[in-house]
Amino acid sequence: MNTYKISEEIDTVNEYENEYTIKLKERFLNFAVQVIKFLYTIPMKKEHDVLKYQLSKSATSIGANYEEAQASSYKEFSQKVRISLREAKETKYWLSIIERLSLGNAEKRQFLLKESNEISLILGAIASKVDKKIRNDK
Repeated sequence: MNTYKISEEIDTVNEYENEYTIKLKERFLNFAVQVIKFLYTIPMKKEHDVLKYQLSKSATSIGANYEEAQASSYKEFSQKVRISLREAKETKYWLSIIERLSLGNAEKRQFLLKESNEISLILGAIASKVDKKIRNDK
């Protein structure tokens, strides 16, 4: 009976981890879509092109690298998560420039700044945990 309970607990943890991973991947995907929708609110001017291009690249790269990490070894997973973290920080940078220029929809801009900060914190925590596990496994 105890073996079943232990097994049941492990299954529950695995189910929780899988659900968390799915929710996180969905959050990254939604963030990328929201950034692209936000870009439609920025006026079409030549000087805004680089901001829009860089922001769209970095925001979509967060989820793409995290998705790729799911099919990687533990060490590769760590590297891909770090790339996602760098892209999240870059996204926050471009959004900060756009914020200072007061471009686009203000409400969406504020939401995206907050979300990019939270994503950076989440990815930083994941990277830290993975790195700690890699060090402990050596």
